[in-house]
Amino acid sequence: MRPAPQVKMSKFKPINGILSDLEKILDKTHILLDREQKESYSHDYTEDLYFMPEAVVLPGTVEEVAEIVKLCQANQVALTPRGAGTGLSGGALPVEGGIVLSMERFNQILDIDERNFQATVQPGVINEVFQNAVAEKGLFYPPDPASKGSCFLGGNIAHNSGGPRALKYGVTRDYVLNLQIVTPEGDILWTGANTLKNSTGYNLTQLMLGSEGTLGIITAIVFKLIPKPKNTLLLLAEFQNAEKACEAVAAVFREGLNPSALEFMERSGVEISVKQLQTHFPFKEGVEAYLLIEVDGNQMERLYDECELINVVLEKFDVKDVLFAESADEKEHLWKIRRAIGETVKAISVYKEEDTVVPRAELPKLLRAVKAIGSQYGFESVCYGHAGDGNLHVNILKGSMSEEDWKMNLEPAIREIFEHCKELGGTISGEHGIGFVQKNFMDIPFPAIQLHLMKKIKAVFDPAGILNPGKIFPDSLQ
Repeated sequence: MRPAPQVKMSKFKPINGILSDLEKILDKTHILLDREQKESYSHDYTEDLYFMPEAVVLPGTVEEVAEIVKLCQANQVALTPRGAGTGLSGGALPVEGGIVLSMERFNQILDIDERNFQATVQPGVINEVFQNAVAEKGLFYPPDPASKGSCFLGGNIAHNSGGPRALKYGVTRDYVLNLQIVTPEGDILWTGANTLKNSTGYNLTQLMLGSEGTLGIITAIVFKLIPKPKNTLLLLAEFQNAEKACEAVAAVFREGLNPSALEFMERSGVEISVKQLQTHFPFKEGVEAYLLIEVDGNQMERLYDECELINVVLEKFDVKDVLFAESADEKEHLWKIRRAIGETVKAISVYKEEDTVVPRAELPKLLRAVKAIGSQYGFESVCYGHAGDGNLHVNILKGSMSEEDWKMNLEPAIREIFEHCKELGGTISGEHGIGFVQKNFMDIPFPAIQLHLMKKIKAVFDPAGILNPGKIFPDSLQ
């Protein structure tokens, strides 16, 4: 049973006065007012948060988006852009009521330019659909978040998503050449140029990356593509000690090796994933953690040599065994287990997921701190993530904690974890964004002067403050 929606006093106006004008812009079938229709837009994948919008609109053209934005701006109605709703920071939740603007009808791959290794797409295209389409032409779009089978590319841009292969190939921002956006005042513009180099004025394209729908609404994207590697090999390394597994990560790179993915998984996370997926896994006594290591390239002989060198490095860190995925099915099976950890943990406990990131050599210290803080505050945690780039996902489990202890201890515990990240040279989010749930921790990575500067940038783009309000900035700056 879903909890009752949160109710928040809002400075914005109700939508009653603009409904007739909305119907002049959109067909009535693309304006959702019925509570049952709106329900799926009231939440995302962020724990149990639930905010009911007053209306949901589904535009199909950039001109319709622009007219909706102008209408909301003129009437001080809050407007929350939304992709697939797979976010983990509450970035697409209508916390101030108003209108949710869903980009689900913007779902076309407009062009794949094989000559220039570029593609132009709409923001409602699913990540994996796009990856598969370019792969058919021998091209490669690497960013692959765990939700790649359902998340929209526009949402990936809003949060600068990464995924396992960000280690070698970079995150979403490394592949965006140009964006068509609608500004919060309803203007339509392109932010850059379809070129690999661009030193022409301020880089508005990159400013949009990670802005979480607070500066503009993305209506088209030009991506850079690269040649698709012909071969991949996958190793599963078993460790008796989780910190040793983390120590091994930086050592792999110090040896000059360059895997395409290097993932850390605590045994508890793998056990939960395997159980919920009702599948199999080679569990062994005494194994506490795993590294899932992928190498890719065009020459298979070189990949085997790289795997042998990786194995030599791992042996210095008390690796128990290193298993080799013999077939494409085995590779897919191991990746499925890894990608499912975050989602399957939800089935066993009330939880809170944090997206910590530190320089990768500091990963053992971060893991140690998370476990010590858990002992101090009385919670267990399941840790996993993109170890190769220092991005550790921490799922804090309520388990048997009382409701009172959970409510009292959760925020100070998270603050301590984030403070450790900052002390280690890291920050509070690697790829999930800040959104609604992390905004009041923004004083940890940033001094007040920096937050005020960001707020001024927001005010330049969105002087009326209508676009995705209540996100990123602490309550004191809203």
